Amino acid sequence: MTDIRLYMFQTGSLKCKVHNIKMNQGNGADYEIPVPFFLLTHPDGHTLIDGGNAVETATDPKGYWGGITDVYWPVMREDQGCVAQLKKMGINPEDIRYVLQSHLHLDHTGAIGRFPNATHIVQRREYEYAFTPDWFAAGGYIRNDFDRPGLKWEFLEGEGNDFYDIYGDGTLKTVFTPGHSPGHQSILVTLPHSGSLLLTIDAAYTMDHWDEKALPGFMSSAVEAVRSVQKMHMLVSRTNAQVVTGHDPDAWPTFRHAPEYYD
Repeated sequence: MTDIRLYMFQTGSLKCKVHNIKMNQGNGADYEIPVPFFLLTHPDGHTLIDGGNAVETATDPKGYWGGITDVYWPVMREDQGCVAQLKKMGINPEDIRYVLQSHLHLDHTGAIGRFPNATHIVQRREYEYAFTPDWFAAGGYIRNDFDRPGLKWEFLEGEGNDFYDIYGDGTLKTVFTPGHSPGHQSILVTLPHSGSLLLTIDAAYTMDHWDEKALPGFMSSAVEAVRSVQKMHMLVSRTNAQVVTGHDPDAWPTFRHAPEYYD
């Protein structure tokens, strides 16, 4: 598989409340959100973008995630883990060149350490914060996911260097979008036929957040979160990119899901 293609996957969902996603909204109503991850196939080696929930949450959610399951409950089967889903497509763990992390929250770190030849790419600011998070953010970081021996890391310096071109050919660029977490980055994918897609990841949970109708239910900085959305709006105006928000249960079904793809 050497064509440049973007595949969209889902590792189950998270049960939570509306206000966990849209600040001060919902009056305590239940909400269930998709947990995506993405694969970019490329002749210079494939990139996995995040990994969704760790497969361990399929069998022992509370044992693996702890008390955060009182707020976010994972709904997932073992065959929805990222490794199993890629194998169904004929892609083995050894085939992945990069694991690109938008950030290191628990519903995005399911791929780390499962792809033996991969370089793991993350913002240095995010990696350092994940080991010493503030009290209100600590539940979102599962150290067993990212504190693993023998991993090869590549650290990006987002402040003062907003964009990073992974392959050097314009296909895959990171966009520094802090606010949801201190070192969050969104992903701009530019394909030969489908054009550009902006994976906002958690810099915009839903279209309400993208349209500036709601703040996210969780963030490290409201000011940074708002300004990152504004940055992405400017980027879309220049690239005409299709916007793919991070956890929108209404928007997510409208995209092509694997084995369908964008090329």
